[in-house]
Amino acid sequence: MKLPFIYLASASPRRHDILLQMGVRHEVLNVPAAPGEDEPRLPGEAPEIYVRRTAREKALRARQWLAQQAAAADAAIQPDVPILAADTTVILDGDILGKPADADEARGMLHRLSGRTHAVHTAIVLAHGNALLEDVSITEVQFNVLTGAEIDAYCASGEPMGKAGAYGIQGMAGLFVAHISGSYTGVMGLPVFETGRLLRTAAPAA
Repeated sequence: MKLPFIYLASASPRRHDILLQMGVRHEVLNVPAAPGEDEPRLPGEAPEIYVRRTAREKALRARQWLAQQAAAADAAIQPDVPILAADTTVILDGDILGKPADADEARGMLHRLSGRTHAVHTAIVLAHGNALLEDVSITEVQFNVLTGAEIDAYCASGEPMGKAGAYGIQGMAGLFVAHISGSYTGVMGLPVFETGRLLRTAAPAA
């Protein structure tokens, strides 16, 4: 089945690359970020709920922005095109390990992940018409025991910055991963199977 042309509401180059590898025709939307703190967690909110909510909010914000652009008579905007949004969360001991603010915070996260198994949840939301279609990928990732020198060298590379949990499995941190159970592309930020399943539901009407 032919997959629809979509808008990607994400600046992540990894998500863009995965869609290219899937053969999904798409365009990246440069939706302005929400004001204030980046994706704050609500009081008492479980990590599993948080990742779904933030993905949903990204899709809704992109849909609203797209409608505003269409109302401004931007000929390049197609308001009826499905919009894909996603959010990835690294969870350890019930804590969300987000994007590190600096190298010291990245080191702290990697020390916590060392020799442990953590969960990576990636929620995806497809805004299609008035509907929001949702799915989530859950993957368990086991890290080898890391030495201080390995952590320092990895942080010095700059790779941990901008990545949930302070690592990118597709990069040098792949050397740290002893085992995964679930979706490799989900850990990267966009699970191929679940994404394809959502897009196929939109294909007949696209």
